[in-house]
Amino acid sequence: MSRPTLTNKVSKLICQDILAGEFKPGQKLVVAELKEKYNVGASPIREALVQLSWSKYVKLEPQKDCWVAPVCKEELNDLYESLRVVSSVLLKKAILAGNEDWELDALTSYHKLSHLSFNETFCWKEWEERHLQFHISLLEGTDSKNMFEFFRDLINQIKRYHYFAMATLKSESDVLFNIGEHEMIMKQVLAKNSEEAISLLDNHLLNSMQRIETAIDIAKQSQRS
Repeated sequence: MSRPTLTNKVSKLICQDILAGEFKPGQKLVVAELKEKYNVGASPIREALVQLSWSKYVKLEPQKDCWVAPVCKEELNDLYESLRVVSSVLLKKAILAGNEDWELDALTSYHKLSHLSFNETFCWKEWEERHLQFHISLLEGTDSKNMFEFFRDLINQIKRYHYFAMATLKSESDVLFNIGEHEMIMKQVLAKNSEEAISLLDNHLLNSMQRIETAIDIAKQSQRS
């Protein structure tokens, strides 16, 4: 396997383990231990960690330590402030510029999300992936490609917080299952009611941020006890 391909594979594996909670926020990542875990050499590990530092999943200091990026309200609020502004602009543009294919893609993504039932077999990972795709499809009709790429970068960073919240809330994780909010957004988008759709999306993002803040508070209380 070529070096770039191997590096990308290792980066993806480490990322998956961070999202799954195998590596906790703030946990030190030791190259020697990662070599043994993933059965690869030191160079692909180091290169993968550099890649993950670009996406802000890990903190990396040259010649020093590397650790999983911590979770904190300050970063969360900053990410969501940017996401709310960008999403509002993109949704307005998408509704104005979006064609029938865009509407169909967004509706398909919504139906895939809504078909998940919150029961004993519910899979949070599947929910998160479908939830992410719904938001992408919703804004993909825009003609502002650079802004859309910035949006993709933001939601990739926030994805780590979503997984953290799912793992932390556990017994009360049903508060994250908010299909009703998505249904209302979808209806207003299809009706091309930009103002109401933007307002609903903004409230949805704000609610999501507050749920994650609750998870951060619970985690901090657990660490103190």
